[in-house]
Amino acid sequence: MTATAVRPLLALLIAASAAGCSGPTSSSTAPPACAGGDDGEAANGVILMAQSVRTASWVPCLKAAIPLGWGFEYLDARNDRALFRLSSDRDGQDQQIDVRLEGSCDTTGSTEIRSDREDMQRFERVTMTTPRFEGERYYVFDGGCIIFDFRLTADNRGEPLALATQVVGAVSRADLRDQVHEESDGRLQLDPPEGDG
Repeated sequence: MTATAVRPLLALLIAASAAGCSGPTSSSTAPPACAGGDDGEAANGVILMAQSVRTASWVPCLKAAIPLGWGFEYLDARNDRALFRLSSDRDGQDQQIDVRLEGSCDTTGSTEIRSDREDMQRFERVTMTTPRFEGERYYVFDGGCIIFDFRLTADNRGEPLALATQVVGAVSRADLRDQVHEESDGRLQLDPPEGDG
């Protein structure tokens, strides 16, 4: 890997280390792709989310192109929480799905459903069915959970929920550790020991 290809990742990790992931919000308008570019490595936003929730064994990311009519808005990461938003204004109806990564989540009042993701338990809670369809989908795993917070039109909820399943994936923390080590030629770690930096 060339030095110029490494610089954006190094800058991101150095900035995050300096802030200690406890400072102000870090934001990005670049989609957090699971595998992007020629090297197939996770995008910097995925690394930033992993640093925000240091206990999470999985980190959400975009594994496929977002369908026409939907778009990526932003990624917001801070200490112990990160999220990115997908939205659509198709047919004049505002719809959005927030994908959050947190160290834990409260699934009280939700229903466990057979999971479509390996090593994760799935729960769902619907809070409104009309005039809008709103609720949460949880994927719970070691050290954290991924939460889909959806606000959709009641008459068109199937497609957006399918989008959440088909477009949003997850990359393991172990793979991200290896990526950071390799891209920095061993100079940086995704999870430096507490007190370093």
